[in-house]
Amino acid sequence: MVVSAPPKPTSTDARPFLKWAGGKTKLLPQYQPCLPQRWSRYHEPFLGGGALFFRLQSGENPPAVARLTDVNPELINVYRCVRDRLGPVIALLELHQLRHSKDYYYDLRSQHELPPVERAARFIYLNKTCFNGLYRENRKGRFNVPMGSYKNPGICNIEMLTAASEVLQRCEIEQEDFTHVLDHAKGKRDFVYLDPPYFPISATSNFTSYSRDAFGAEQHEQLRDVCLKLAKRGVKVMLSNSNCEFVRELYDDSVFELQEITAARSINSKAKNRGKITELLITTY
Repeated sequence: MVVSAPPKPTSTDARPFLKWAGGKTKLLPQYQPCLPQRWSRYHEPFLGGGALFFRLQSGENPPAVARLTDVNPELINVYRCVRDRLGPVIALLELHQLRHSKDYYYDLRSQHELPPVERAARFIYLNKTCFNGLYRENRKGRFNVPMGSYKNPGICNIEMLTAASEVLQRCEIEQEDFTHVLDHAKGKRDFVYLDPPYFPISATSNFTSYSRDAFGAEQHEQLRDVCLKLAKRGVKVMLSNSNCEFVRELYDDSVFELQEITAARSINSKAKNRGKITELLITTY
């Protein structure tokens, strides 16, 4: 299959190429005033859609070094393949776009043990066509989100993928949990942004994991301890989480500054239950 040559992108074109539940693209204007002034090494241990990372590429001083990590091996494989093997990924996405249908979606969703590039293209295809761009696994680690209702899903955006690939060339991309940020963020030149699965504010919002590995109260306490250790090193830390009593008590320390951010609740099967809520943006500088 012949892949058409996209326009030469620039870092200002780079933006998230994945739909991601809880993604921060719409919140970035509120985050902008809270970003630290001086730093050169960027770390994002809960990568997801990478909205803040991509936005930073268009700033006056994009990070000289970026380390992007996540516990999800399929997500990390996607980023690595977009960085290192973009041409084959695009070729497969064009094929998926031509063949897209309900039967094709569920057939591809059922396939496992694929080579890395095929897994990456499968991930992007399912991400663009599943319900709300949600990533969810069953206990066996199998993606199990139903197909969404989209007339013309943007399965293969060559320009967007090419721009993302360009900026990812400068990044370390690794599968690891958030505690490993302590091995790499050492001092004042480091900026760490943490966007964990949010602590639930109600029984109906109890979505604390996008993989088989749960992220509950114990993990949130461990994350707070990691933030304290980073702060003691002089690392600049920014963290997003739910605006609830549990989180406020966790970060009730002179080290942390808490600021409320207005966000939209969008993951709900009933439109009437979607709306504006507040989240917390927590910083140490």
